[in-house]
Amino acid sequence: MLSRVYRLNGLCRTILLSSVILLSVEGCAGQPLQQALRSRIGEFQGTVSLYAKNLETGATIGIRESEPVRTASTIKLPIMLAVFDAVARGQAKWTELLTVNPGEKVSGTGVLGTEASDGVQLPLQDVVHLMMVLSDNTATNMILERFTADAVNQYLDKLGIRTTRVMRKIQGKGSPGWSAAGKLPENQKYGLGMSTPLDMVTILEKLDRGEIVSADASREMIAIMKRCQDSTGIRRRMGGITVANKTGALDALRSDVGIVYAKRGRIAMAITVDGMPKTDYTPDNVGSILIADLAKILVDGLFGTAPAATRKD
Repeated sequence: MLSRVYRLNGLCRTILLSSVILLSVEGCAGQPLQQALRSRIGEFQGTVSLYAKNLETGATIGIRESEPVRTASTIKLPIMLAVFDAVARGQAKWTELLTVNPGEKVSGTGVLGTEASDGVQLPLQDVVHLMMVLSDNTATNMILERFTADAVNQYLDKLGIRTTRVMRKIQGKGSPGWSAAGKLPENQKYGLGMSTPLDMVTILEKLDRGEIVSADASREMIAIMKRCQDSTGIRRRMGGITVANKTGALDALRSDVGIVYAKRGRIAMAITVDGMPKTDYTPDNVGSILIADLAKILVDGLFGTAPAATRKD
């Protein structure tokens, strides 16, 4: 077995335990939170990567938070940032029309790939909303055709975020639209995109602070994320609490990144589970349920309250 290492700042200390998880805590999030995460992950058949930050106190906790993971559709969050930046710089207009082309149509999430007629034109603003709210894959390809994956990565470089990369369009009949990063042999395994939980939470915190493009643009992007219609992950256990998030799914992976607007403040988090042995696209995928439980534990624990008991349904 590998060692579990707790890297604790301030008055906290380093502890070595027999396990397969690397868990780091800053700001002394507390033993109850650490124990609750360990207990819920338990013998889960897959890899868990996460990072969460209390945006009120600065307390954080992570598991493999700096190690690259496959993003699936959570990469659509950085794509949205780059579009807002292009509009702000006058390189695009929200009213400009993008065309639904047969080569861009793909199956999976969304409606354009199956319900839109070839040649239909939609305003850029609507296409971005479909990409984020419904996770529309065809909308994503339309945006990457207009702006390119390399342009998104260049904008991420401007933000100082260099581990997160868009690799290509979502595969369809047309050109895959590979970025320079996506053409590297070592990046083929990531598919659509690569990121880290730490990068995603950094993006979320910048949005929360109004530092992405502008304060108004940041607020609008958060408003779009609040309309996300996938409630299988972070939103699942939150009751009436507002959440701004973006999810992702592959055969063996589930991912969710978002901000939870709890009564006591805001918690930003990014959770990815990968390597699940069974393909299951129902809402009760074990990875989605695990993300839901971990999200609830993180919200409770990062506010210093006893993490709530979790269930496996």
